[in-house]
Amino acid sequence: MMTGIKNLIFDFGGVLINIDRAAWRRAFQQLGIDSIHESVLEDYQQTELYRQLESGNISAAAFRASMRRLTEQPLTDQQINEAWTAMLTDIPSYKLDWLLKLRGQYHIMLLSNTNSIHWQWAVQNRFRYKGHEVDDFFDRIYLSYELHMQKPDVEIFKYVLADSMIEAGETFFIDDSPANCKAAEGLGIHSYCCPSGSDWTFLFKEED
Repeated sequence: MMTGIKNLIFDFGGVLINIDRAAWRRAFQQLGIDSIHESVLEDYQQTELYRQLESGNISAAAFRASMRRLTEQPLTDQQINEAWTAMLTDIPSYKLDWLLKLRGQYHIMLLSNTNSIHWQWAVQNRFRYKGHEVDDFFDRIYLSYELHMQKPDVEIFKYVLADSMIEAGETFFIDDSPANCKAAEGLGIHSYCCPSGSDWTFLFKEED
């Protein structure tokens, strides 16, 4: 399956780290907030506030200020950060082990639609593993909030290919979004649409 492949691009949420999409609602409820503005609470990925945060068009501080306005609560930065990161659960250790193993065979990249609050938390709490740090798992890391671009915009894939100086036909992309995979495939990148939280390591076990 990986014949001719030299580069692997991994998504973060759903592919590496498991996501509990209802957890942040519960976390805010535990702070005594029974309802946040409906457009934010019901489908956080589709809200303008969330898109602005993930695209890096607003800062974490501006996001927290908006959350205080929406909740009408004098929440601390720590309370907001802890509630906001509650949706991030675990990265299964076998996936971290496989990333380390695969890095010896491929050029490994991370490409994620994420925000500074989530990413900084993950770096501190989920990529410290067996003495390793986040940079031990990837050759390059591409984050939407730093690039001011988001998947499935084809421009973010063009940027990754150009910045890494890699060929689309030699690259394999693993993501849990069909739209993201389709965008990558439009440039000639091979892809696998991974059901969120599932095991993708079978793709490489034939090489083991």
